[in-house]
Amino acid sequence: MSELASIDPSIYEGLAAFRLALRRFLAFSEAATSAAGVTTQQYQALLVVKTHPAGAIMIREFAEQMLCQQHGAVQMIDRLVAAGLVERSHSPTDGRSVLVSLTENGEALLEHLASQHVEELLKQESLLAESLKRLRQISRRTAPSG
Repeated sequence: MSELASIDPSIYEGLAAFRLALRRFLAFSEAATSAAGVTTQQYQALLVVKTHPAGAIMIREFAEQMLCQQHGAVQMIDRLVAAGLVERSHSPTDGRSVLVSLTENGEALLEHLASQHVEELLKQESLLAESLKRLRQISRRTAPSG
């Protein structure tokens, strides 16, 4: 309990400012993805597929990146395939493995949403940076020497 009492009140202010910036960004993301006809989780899924070094990702790796079970990943991929945003193909090196890659529509949607998200992050940059800077300064001041 003494640890709680020793927290500098300005730490709470820094945490609150950081969470405000995050909430603003997440609210923006929810609105932008909804307007584009996808969920925020589907947008994240498109980012996972796009950023895989091979340009296509195995379902097992996709599930790991999305922090979900393989059956949940398959269901999500099914919805993305139905929406025309991703496609499945068999691995050229292992016919049992299924790869997932973006379609042209998926690429176009992702580019549109990513540019909006970068713009919004840059709008929140000063609040995010300032709150992190404040927390860093406070933690240095209050850190026990040893």
